[in-house]
Amino acid sequence: MKKSNTILPILQTVLTSQEVESIVEAVGYVDKARKFTVYHLLQYWVAAASEEWSGYRFGADHAACSGLSPVHYSCFSGKAADVPFVFKELFQLLVRKCNRETRRKLAFPKELLLIDSTTMTVGKSRLPWAPYHGERAAVKLHVALRAQNGQPLGVTETIGARHDGPVCETLENPDFIMVMDRAYGKLERLDRYKQDGQSFVVRLRDNVHFEK
Repeated sequence: MKKSNTILPILQTVLTSQEVESIVEAVGYVDKARKFTVYHLLQYWVAAASEEWSGYRFGADHAACSGLSPVHYSCFSGKAADVPFVFKELFQLLVRKCNRETRRKLAFPKELLLIDSTTMTVGKSRLPWAPYHGERAAVKLHVALRAQNGQPLGVTETIGARHDGPVCETLENPDFIMVMDRAYGKLERLDRYKQDGQSFVVRLRDNVHFEK
């Protein structure tokens, strides 16, 4: 797993604590905290979004597992309520920085291939061979999209009730870094990707524990 990485080290590479401090100062907020600054709060929010934390207490209890500095949940929630609206400015800064220079700095070895599905529903009488939920029928398109030029590399169609996981195998391509939702992240498949040298980014399921 020498080539593996998580979202927080990438964030630290793209957005520094000094840049966050400059935006905080620009909006007139005085950050007096030393152990839990606005930059720490940003890291906590990023981890909460990527790992789907259920609340402040859950996040404080699991912070160490994500490589974050431990903090009491009341400090986490209090800081979140106290900090003014600066995250829009931080997001706009990230958008400005996601240019060719940043991509070169991150040194992606391959082009990204985005894999996801879209379900289209109609009345059950229109597609009686594709029952979905209740009085609806559905078909599903599984698409592998090249991030660089926005062109589809592969498309597979199924009925809406079929699970996404097995269909992913028809869209695999070792020439790309595959970016997928967790519906495609079956553990046996990820083990095979590791053995075959297939690069991938995937959101893990709740019952998977990551250890460094």
